[in-house]
Amino acid sequence: MLDWFASFGGWAWIALGLILIGGETLAPGVFLLWLGLAALVTGAVVGLTGIAWQGAWLVFAALAIVSVLVGRIATRRKDEEPDAAHGLNDRGRQLIGRVFKLEATMTGGEGRVRVGDSSWRVTGPELLAGSEVRVVRVEGATLIVEKA
Repeated sequence: MLDWFASFGGWAWIALGLILIGGETLAPGVFLLWLGLAALVTGAVVGLTGIAWQGAWLVFAALAIVSVLVGRIATRRKDEEPDAAHGLNDRGRQLIGRVFKLEATMTGGEGRVRVGDSSWRVTGPELLAGSEVRVVRVEGATLIVEKA
């Protein structure tokens, strides 16, 4: 099998590269593109130098690793943060910084605020019903608030 592949020289690598890049349209993500580019460059190296198939595979392996790493760096957005930093699936964190009105007078440093169609437990300074409070942090299912 390898003798057959090696008999085509660099053209086999170029064909493999084109197949991998074409396969990128069928696969999710952007992984086969980098392997395809590595195969294309390997084809050029084999065509120019005439190295044996063992050397060609080593060149391809090294270029594949480098191209995937470079591709990962190139496609990563500068402002990319983990979803947890945005509060995805953490409704309490999404409320930090927002202002709400107390449903009832806070007694013992505890009260409740209405957020949409739900009611949240809050802790903070003693305030009268209707006072505006700002969420400063979340502890479990309790919002820690301050006077807005």
